[in-house]
Amino acid sequence: MGSMAPPFDLADLPTGVAMPLSPMVARVLAPNPSPFTFTGTQTYVVGSSDVAVIDPGPDEADHLTALTAAIAGRPLVAIVCTHTHRDHSPAAQPLRAMTGAPVIGCAPLTLEDDGPRADAAFDAAYRPDRILADGERLAGEGWTLEAVATPGHTSNHLCFALVEEQALFTGDHVMGWSTSVISPPDGDMADYMRSMQRLLERQDTIYYPAHGEPIDNPQRLVRGMIGHRKQREGQILRFLERNGDSLIPDMVAEMYKGVDPRLHPAAGRSVLAHLIDLHQRGLVANRQDNRWGAL
Repeated sequence: MGSMAPPFDLADLPTGVAMPLSPMVARVLAPNPSPFTFTGTQTYVVGSSDVAVIDPGPDEADHLTALTAAIAGRPLVAIVCTHTHRDHSPAAQPLRAMTGAPVIGCAPLTLEDDGPRADAAFDAAYRPDRILADGERLAGEGWTLEAVATPGHTSNHLCFALVEEQALFTGDHVMGWSTSVISPPDGDMADYMRSMQRLLERQDTIYYPAHGEPIDNPQRLVRGMIGHRKQREGQILRFLERNGDSLIPDMVAEMYKGVDPRLHPAAGRSVLAHLIDLHQRGLVANRQDNRWGAL
């Protein structure tokens, strides 16, 4: 969880513009900034003579117009989704209707989530034409995308490796501005940590996240994020040892000092995910009345 305050004015960001990032990758920023999307969802256009679109983003007319301009009349091979939170996948359906391209990527998932993130609700209309399993590939002229299963933020989350450039499109699993919210019941901290370890063992040289800038030393960032989660776990255990049976809002108030209070409910979801993981490992107890205690 990071600060919601960006280091620049959101109004100055180039939404709707295809920004080249590499010979094979361009980025189009959707006009949906928020405390949870940072500057907005970044849709990627991959390829040259034919293309794929990764995380088409929200179903907003201006964004679809911008994507059409970025595709620039080239054949669209696939509309690819990392997961089905509604700031990522809803534009897949209208883009498919406009272009005839298949929707390929993560499995559909609709789940009632009692978390506080309105923008993290699942996209119930998502209907993929093809679901990719871990290691499966799709390809165009000069480019290959390989699915990398990374459950944790959501159970259906996939990253996509651009094989020719040793690049990884990380969706919300690794972001360039903040750690991901892990929100039970679908978000799972144990899965997230295993997925982070998997990325640490890969040889990608750059990450393209759905939110935030490209990450050009990804292993260092992943090591830091793993360390951050372990530190948070230690904070929770020490808090419970010091204070006895406690409620999650009390933990958040102490552990997230300096974080915008509007983000505290979402921070509580990640604390809950840690507590569930610690409980499954036999390190904390789930008491009555939503209280948690040390063992």
